[in-house]
Amino acid sequence: MLSWVHLATANAPQGGTLRLLRRGDEFSIRLEDGNELMNSRLGGSEEALATVALECLGNRRAPRVLIGGLGMGFTLRAAQSVTPPDAGLVVSEIVPDLVEWASQYMEPVFGTCLSDPRVDVRTGDVGDVIAEAADAYDAILLDVDNGPDGLTRPGNDALYGEVGLRSARRALTPGGVLAVWSSAPDQNFSKRLAKCGYRADARTVRAGHSKRGARHTIWTAVRGDI
Repeated sequence: MLSWVHLATANAPQGGTLRLLRRGDEFSIRLEDGNELMNSRLGGSEEALATVALECLGNRRAPRVLIGGLGMGFTLRAAQSVTPPDAGLVVSEIVPDLVEWASQYMEPVFGTCLSDPRVDVRTGDVGDVIAEAADAYDAILLDVDNGPDGLTRPGNDALYGEVGLRSARRALTPGGVLAVWSSAPDQNFSKRLAKCGYRADARTVRAGHSKRGARHTIWTAVRGDI
């Protein structure tokens, strides 16, 4: 069996260390303690984050989509596959090294998706992008942590609390969709979404593309009028 090869290390702006590893054609991004955050063979739920949200959005002309977290690009590539040529796809990634890794080490995973003229990759906190926007995005797709608990970055709680959810609602166009990825269900989060003016739905999807393996949760929350 092939052994994992350590390719690179990055320090996250908010603390913590990320490690990029490769084994054959498989890539893994892990925390310093070995906990795996992403794997190039397990992108099914990240892809569903985009496809489910954009299906919920419907056929809008020139949709503008904000993606929180580049990761291994699963959500971005799925969004590219279901949006028209006049779409705008803004990706906000807080760890600059992840953007560099995409082309330096993970070209087999990313291919040419970052050269798509629809794509605008920005380095920074997606929470700041949201806070500065008003009626700007038709969809906001968040995959920046393990879910509403904000386990990796405590600061991510600001995205999932009432203040963050109301900020996201302001950043959305009328009828826009906020979609949130989570490793586990959270009934309290569903209640917060409703309280903050969303018509929300939670669904369970597979982590991979088979009928086996871990299940993750995706919320699609439509901006309502309150």
